[in-house]
Amino acid sequence: MSAAPNFEIALLTDIGTQRSGNEDSCGHFIENEDAVVFAVADGVGGYEGGEVASAIAIEVTLRAYRESPGSWGAAKRLHRAVQQANIEIHNKALTVPELHSMATTLTAVAVERGILYAAHVGDCRLYLARHHKITQITKDHTVVGERVRMGLISIADARNHPERSKLLRSVGRDLIVSVDRISMPLIKGDRVILCSDGLHGVIEDHELEHATRNLDPETACQRMIEEANLRGTADNLTCAIFRMNAETGHVSTNGGFFERVRGWFSR
Repeated sequence: MSAAPNFEIALLTDIGTQRSGNEDSCGHFIENEDAVVFAVADGVGGYEGGEVASAIAIEVTLRAYRESPGSWGAAKRLHRAVQQANIEIHNKALTVPELHSMATTLTAVAVERGILYAAHVGDCRLYLARHHKITQITKDHTVVGERVRMGLISIADARNHPERSKLLRSVGRDLIVSVDRISMPLIKGDRVILCSDGLHGVIEDHELEHATRNLDPETACQRMIEEANLRGTADNLTCAIFRMNAETGHVSTNGGFFERVRGWFSR
């Protein structure tokens, strides 16, 4: 676990119970006592390609963010970093025949002075847990996720749908990728949870909230990985947890905020 005066963060990835290798990757760096960047990627395209794609995504995103001018602001820095990762993965796939089909999901988060910024492609999920409520902040860029948003299938049915992992969007597949961009203020006590589908596919949202409520981020990551493995998750699994420990000066919107977020997904 890493910590600064204003926050704590932990990340953990695991091979799971049924895979021969780990196609998930994660990473972070603390820029200063008020700023941190972290990311999770889940590779696709076969073990070798998926492992390479997710590793490149994390390495390039963190490097590009770190090397970009601070004057750009966190949102622009993060978006440019993800686009750079997309270009480098795409170019690698074109030049190495064994990696021609590789791609990856990627969700990257920057928290700076109490504001969360995210750039998202794929089906890793970003959640905000505030008090005893939890809300999924990102959309799943999957065939099933789209059907849920259209009201064609229920969330419960989506959890076990055979096409639940079929992606509509990924990093590296095309030269230019459409990236969802998110920003929102945080308040003291907020927990930000970022995880791959190997975890959120077997651990339900309310369980994520409960597991992170009274535990430090490192212990919470370990507990959730252990529980997912006990349930026999068929995939690799990765979890990152950020906890805001400082007063941010932002005002809690309580239920109103969560209702607005739910509205985004009902459209």
